[in-house]
Formats: sequence, structure tokens, C-alpha cells
Amino acid sequence: MDNYDEFLREITLRICSSLEIRESLRSTFEYLRERFPIDMLTLFIIDDRLGAVRRIAHAFDDTAVPPNEIIPLPEGMAEKIAARNFSEPFVADAGDEIFRTLAPLTKIEGNTDLIVPLRIKGELLGGLALRSRGEVRYSDEQVKLLGSIAKPFAIALANALAHEEVLRYQSILLDDKRFLNRELYGGTADEIIGGNTGLRNVMEMVHQVAPLNNTVLLLGETGTGKELIANAIHFSSPRKDGPFIKVNCGALPENLIDSELFGHEKGAFTGAVAENRGRFERAEGGTIFLDEIGELPPTAQVRLLRVLQNREVERVGGKRAVPVNIRVITATHRNLQSMITEGSFREDLWYRLSGFPIIVPPVRQRKEDVPALTRHFVAAKSRELGMSTPPPIAPGALLRLMEYDWPGNVRELENLVERELIRYRGGQLTFESVQRNEQARSNTVADRESSPIFPMKLDEVIAKHIREVLTFTKGKIHGPGGAAELLGTNPTTLRWRLDKLGISYRRRDRKKKG
Repeated sequence: MDNYDEFLREITLRICSSLEIRESLRSTFEYLRERFPIDMLTLFIIDDRLGAVRRIAHAFDDTAVPPNEIIPLPEGMAEKIAARNFSEPFVADAGDEIFRTLAPLTKIEGNTDLIVPLRIKGELLGGLALRSRGEVRYSDEQVKLLGSIAKPFAIALANALAHEEVLRYQSILLDDKRFLNRELYGGTADEIIGGNTGLRNVMEMVHQVAPLNNTVLLLGETGTGKELIANAIHFSSPRKDGPFIKVNCGALPENLIDSELFGHEKGAFTGAVAENRGRFERAEGGTIFLDEIGELPPTAQVRLLRVLQNREVERVGGKRAVPVNIRVITATHRNLQSMITEGSFREDLWYRLSGFPIIVPPVRQRKEDVPALTRHFVAAKSRELGMSTPPPIAPGALLRLMEYDWPGNVRELENLVERELIRYRGGQLTFESVQRNEQARSNTVADRESSPIFPMKLDEVIAKHIREVLTFTKGKIHGPGGAAELLGTNPTTLRWRLDKLGISYRRRDRKKKG
């Protein structure tokens, strides 16, 4: 036998030589079989998740018959193994209850199995099994010597399990990415509902602009699917494997919007305890989608203009420009040209954004898409609600939906379908609530005209009050004497509420910017 230290050193070098445990185990097997009676070497664990003995790797000669990769444990067997608290190497006894139970699956008959428990910091990780054909093949001295290799094998097993876990999480993340991509955008641009009918012109423009890097402006009413079109542009472009960062400019607090979009340096303001990359930097190599671009405050508009002109961002409190390789897609439901006249939107930024505008039509202008959209939402919402089979749609129901004007566009249709499914108690979906809603809307208008004391809904009261305040401020929202100050709310929040309530507004008192 070689010198003990040299033996242990060689074993350690071989078993820890590679993250691919099968290769390192094969190398170790070749070395050990020259010094011990070994026909097969197996590294295994007790997998609590499977309730089984699971083989991690093995190496054997051409004549050996390896046991199954997964050996199920009878109920209670895992607890019995744990109770034994194996710590020293031992030769498996076929008469022992544990090995007698597992004998048919481990193929122990006619062989001698030397088991070396593998522990890390006292915790049992698994074991190393050395098998030799024949009876009583290992002496006490060999058992003691082979027990000394437990530590390097335990380290190798721990590394192999960690590597296996990393690969598992990598697989999960890749699967999650594919899932999210499907959720964000279900395949190619041609699969968008209405892509060959009501949205045909839009999709032709998407195909035309997707391969390029220019800025795109999406225009259309709220709920028309502008975000879906942005998804289609990104995932049909050469940047499809890069990040797709979505930002709703109207949802960001005005005092934090610069920091959120462009980032900040450590100490730039109170609470900035570390530097922070903004959304533009996070979109490196991909696309950033700025929804509700009309809600950007003046300072953010200036910074965005610099990004579009120079392809670089300057963090809040920063002294150097950070180059970015991104594509910018913007969207709004507002009339930006009117905002320019009012002085609330920069004219030079408008010219940068509007090089290739795409107008997404409202549902009332593409009613031929309503049947397909309805079927899609019925199927999708049925899955979300846990319904095994989507309910059938009654004859005439789709025609009823097509006759409706859909002021809330696709979003209103989606919500209607969800309500119908929640109320569904069997039979067919009739969507009679559309008729009731339309009739109720007409009756409400008539009743209000005939009865000034008709009770109003809370949203209607709020809308009436806000309109009166806007009339008083001559449309001014920001600054001293503005509607936001008088109402005691944030200007961005007020704009969001105005849009939600369908109140049009203009700021006639602001000077036009040069």
C-alpha cells in the first residue's frame, strides 16, 4: 500500500477534480480498484423529498450490475435509518432489517457492500458504497482505511448537491422566463387577436418598425391594448432576448420619478444610502416601455430628451453620464399636441417621440374583433377561476356585444367576461348585463335631466366637485392656486383620478414653453 498521506492526497485530488461528479468518481474508482477489491463505487443520498435512496453517481466495471437509480423506501424506513445515526464505516449485513428489506432492489445478494457514511458538520449527507463480488471481501484494516476517505467524499457530495440545486434553479428560472414571455406576449406578433382584422394596419406597422432601433410612440384611448403592441414590437425585434422594462409614468410619485427612471448616486438626497440604477440602466440591451408619457413632469422630460438624443443617462446627484443601449417605446391616451399648446409638454420632446407614431384604434372602430376577443377572455378567465371547461356562449350573445360601443375598450370587455363567469350557474353565457348597463345608462341620463335631486353616485359627486374646482382655477392643476393644492392632493394623483373619471382638462394659464 502506498504511503497513507499520499493515498489520501490522491483520493482528494481525484474526487474534487470536477463539478461533474460522474467524471471525478470514475477517476477515483480507477485509482481505488488497483488497491482494493472494488467492482462498483456508488455515491448516494437519502432523498426526503422522494422518500427514497437516490443515486447521485456511480462507477463500475463492465461485469457489475448497478442497482436502480431510485430505490423507494418503505414507510417508516427513513426514520429507522436516521435513528441508527450511522457515523463509522461498516459492512452491510444481509440479515439486518434495513438491508434485508432493501436487498431485492440493491442487489446485495452474493456481494459485499462496504458503506462509508458521509457527514458535513455532523449532519448526515449520504453515503459511499464500495461493492465487491463475493462474501467477506473487506478486512477490518481495509474498512478502517477506507473510512478515512469519508471527508473528501463528503465535500465532493456537498458540492455535487449544490451544483445540482443551481442547475435546478437555473432550469426553473429559464422556465419562468419562458412563462413570463408567454404571459407578456403569447408568441409571434401574428397571434395578436385582431392582427389580421381590426388591428391589421397596426400590425403591419409593428412588422415594419420591429427590426429597427428607432423610438416608437403608441397613441390610443385607455384600455385599447397599447402595452400589448409594445410587447409585440419588443418580442419581434433583435432585442427580444434582452430585458423588457415597463414603467407607468402616471403611477410614479412626482418627487421620486427622476430617481426611479434615471437612478441616483449615494447621498444624492436624504435616504439615498446607496447608489441605485434606474429603469433605463436596467433596460440595457433591451427595451423600456414608458406608458402614460404625458404624465412626466418637466424635469423628467428634460432628462428623457437627453436619453433620446445622446443615448446616455445622468443619475440624480451624478457627475458623469452613463451610456445606455436601449430602445424606447412610449404610449399615451392624451393629446400631446394640445399639451404643447398648454405648455405642459415639451415641443422638442414631442418631435423626438413622434417620429413613428402608431394609433391603436378603440374597440368601437374594430367591432369585428369582439367575438374573437370574447372567446379568448372566456377561455383565459375560466382557467384563472379554476373552471374545468369554459362555458358555451349563447346564440345572439356575440351580436349583442358587437352592438355595444365599449367606452372602456378591451379592458371593459375583459372585466365584463370575468363578471359573467363569476355569476355563471350553468347553461350558456348570454351577456344580458350589457343590455341592462346600456339601458341603465340611458335611464340615468334621462332621470337627471328631469329630476335635479336625483341621487348621484360617489364618483359622480367627486367628478362634479373636481369640475367646479377646475373651472375656478381655469384648468390649472400644478402650483400655487392650482386644483391639486385646493383639493389637497398630489398633482399626479389628481391627473390619474381625472383620467379615471373621464374628465378632460386643460391648463390655460400656463405659458407656452419656447
